[in-house]
Amino acid sequence: MDYAKEPHGVFFLIDNKSFYASVECVQRGLDPLSTPLVVLSEQENTNGGLILAASPMAKKLYGISNVSRQRDLPKNKNLLIVPPRMNLYIEKNLEINQIFRRYAHECVPYSIDETILDLTFSWHLFGSSPSIVAKRIQADVHRQLGLYTTVGIGENPLQAKLALDILAKHSANLRGKLSYADFADKIWPITELSQVWSIGHRTEDHLHRIGIRSIGDLAHTAPPILKKEMGVIGLQLLALAWGIDRTDLGRPVKVKNDSLGNSQVLPRDYRQKEEIEVVIQEIGEQVAARLRKRGKQTACVSLSIGFSYTAAEETGRRGFAHQLKIDPTNDNRKLNSYLLRLFRENWQGESIRNIAVGFGQLITTQNLQLNLFYSVQKQEKHLTLEKTLDDIRNEFGTTALFLAHSLKKGGTMLQRAGLVGGHNGGNSFS
Repeated sequence: MDYAKEPHGVFFLIDNKSFYASVECVQRGLDPLSTPLVVLSEQENTNGGLILAASPMAKKLYGISNVSRQRDLPKNKNLLIVPPRMNLYIEKNLEINQIFRRYAHECVPYSIDETILDLTFSWHLFGSSPSIVAKRIQADVHRQLGLYTTVGIGENPLQAKLALDILAKHSANLRGKLSYADFADKIWPITELSQVWSIGHRTEDHLHRIGIRSIGDLAHTAPPILKKEMGVIGLQLLALAWGIDRTDLGRPVKVKNDSLGNSQVLPRDYRQKEEIEVVIQEIGEQVAARLRKRGKQTACVSLSIGFSYTAAEETGRRGFAHQLKIDPTNDNRKLNSYLLRLFRENWQGESIRNIAVGFGQLITTQNLQLNLFYSVQKQEKHLTLEKTLDDIRNEFGTTALFLAHSLKKGGTMLQRAGLVGGHNGGNSFS
């Protein structure tokens, strides 16, 4: 591989160590590294409580992971269990990124606790080497916010991500570095393929079936074989194995197919048709409001239903997903009628745990599309009503006015209205 033709820069990928748990420790005047603490979601929202974050000491002492549930927690008075405060975490994330922007000309949030920084043209203003600059950023964040950060350094964003996950998180100084020159020595020996970013267990199994047992094997597999076996993903994995990433963080990404959607994990298994349809309509109304806010109409509605664990075991299917081409609209009633049609045509009585609604093939609303088979006055009146409702909800919140079906058994809109990312957004101690 001729690396001379590849872009060479200085990129940091910075992770806020055990972010939610660390923020909670700092807010209580405790050390994030030595305090055993977990952030546990509300039981009513996650079927018994899900551990959203665990401090390093909680993981070390009790073997807790971020995918454990309340039932997995040990009964120990020294373990602090606190509810999430999503608004607080968002606030701290913004403060952290303000610090990053002092150093980088491109600063792109990758998630709520990870950010990509392009320091190609600025790192030399703050230190004699990228590692020294990374140390300075870590010190700034800790001094101002009391939080610890882990830094991956690379010549492109991919290398920075791998340096973060594979090297920095296991380093005493919480920093790791990769380059084209040492990429093969540090990455090719890896045999636990699913531990590498973007390779899941199913992809790992597929690679094993074609004789690929290490990243080095992947790097030396002929491109036609990978493309035949895995399509374009195979070629992307080949680029990963060589540490190649041509991403330009400053270039806007043009979306090929604009769409809007929302999904919900239900608080329990839903078995009753009426209850399921209430939630479908609530989600449909929410996404339709976003359509109107953007001045868009949709020409394609989609519905995805995820079965409960029991139903999946019984049927051998995880659920179903279907879409329907329609005449462009952003009318709540029409869109929900299409969603209910998709549900009723495909549901066979299985218990449900996940619901997702999507509206695609968006077009800009320019002129009022009237149906010649209905009264013009009634159509105009309905559109005026929807706009008025949207304006009131935008001003006073989604619960200021809502449809009566949300009061029926199974409705979740009222309970979820105050949540952020599906969890408590409050800032108070409890």
